[in-house]
Amino acid sequence: MSKLPHIGTSIFTVMSQMANEHQAINLAQGFPNFPVDERLTAITAKLATENVHQYTPMAGHPGLLDKITRLTSASYQRNINSATDIVITAGATEAIFATIQALVNKNEDVIILDPSYDCYEAPILLSNANPIRVSLNDDYTPNWEAIETKINANTRMLIINNPHNPTGKTWSETDFIQLEKILALYPDVILLSDEVYEYITFEQKHISVNTRTALRDRSVIISSFGKSLHITGWKIGYAIAPEHLMREIKKVHQFLVFSVNSLSQAAISQYLDVVDFNAIANLYRRKRALFSELMAETPFDLLPCEGSYFQVASYASFSNQNDIDFTKELITRYGVATIPISTFYADNKDLKLVRFCFAKDDQTLEQAAKRLQKITL
Repeated sequence: MSKLPHIGTSIFTVMSQMANEHQAINLAQGFPNFPVDERLTAITAKLATENVHQYTPMAGHPGLLDKITRLTSASYQRNINSATDIVITAGATEAIFATIQALVNKNEDVIILDPSYDCYEAPILLSNANPIRVSLNDDYTPNWEAIETKINANTRMLIINNPHNPTGKTWSETDFIQLEKILALYPDVILLSDEVYEYITFEQKHISVNTRTALRDRSVIISSFGKSLHITGWKIGYAIAPEHLMREIKKVHQFLVFSVNSLSQAAISQYLDVVDFNAIANLYRRKRALFSELMAETPFDLLPCEGSYFQVASYASFSNQNDIDFTKELITRYGVATIPISTFYADNKDLKLVRFCFAKDDQTLEQAAKRLQKITL
């Protein structure tokens, strides 16, 4: 008997398989297709000949843990203890899974704000807990009235994602003030803040829970070197939490993977001495601008993108198809793969929106746009 009977093949796999079958340009899956920084590959090549191939300590490579404390201090002016407040994980997904498994108990409620990434619900269900899905407003700001209606004494955790996947929305100061007011009424609720796109923001930097003194002692903050350094296949993420929460997370982590890839951790530790996170943001800012310029020649209407490397676009002005059928037609007829936004909602809410990934080389973006420009109204 399945523990997850309603979960099948993910929409990301479905669209990528269709893209391969029809030789479509894949702007569906969220990973870059351009080269990794040569400084990182050089560091990795050198380290591969050294003694870095055995288990690291369970919580992570000591050098990398120390670098994360410095990065957190430089980015958010927060001082954390590398021995007690951090764990290096096999990607952000493992960090999220371990956190929920460690901290959520049977029959407790966990609030998820839709549209949401699909890795949140499964560990809640495997904890025999209750995922409570609450839709954001149509402009993807938090619907505080709806959240207040759902949060109660049985709520164990609230999950937020900022910058947001799939929409690219970032939270405002007003949003955090409202969140702090609500959570002040429920001191036992843990905040899980998914911030994997924290270094890919544009007009203004995102507000991290690391900077919120009213929240951080009850929060688990998830980060991803895979996203920040465009090395998604390395699967290196980390979580920051106060010691009383991190102690429990580490208990689960040690029995999931014990420790993660030693060579990758050692390489990232050295690379953090030379990488410029502002340059990474600038790289994606340029790609967003290029994609926006190219898409201006298509019938799509682009929504604001404040962070992440995803661009949401509306096709409501030229098609009445549901978004799943529409994305399949984009592949079969026009040769471009994307993701329908309805699949990020529990109720499959269809607003005639699709998500493009612009973390691609310029030639790929130009070729995709040229195909999309052939769409007839």
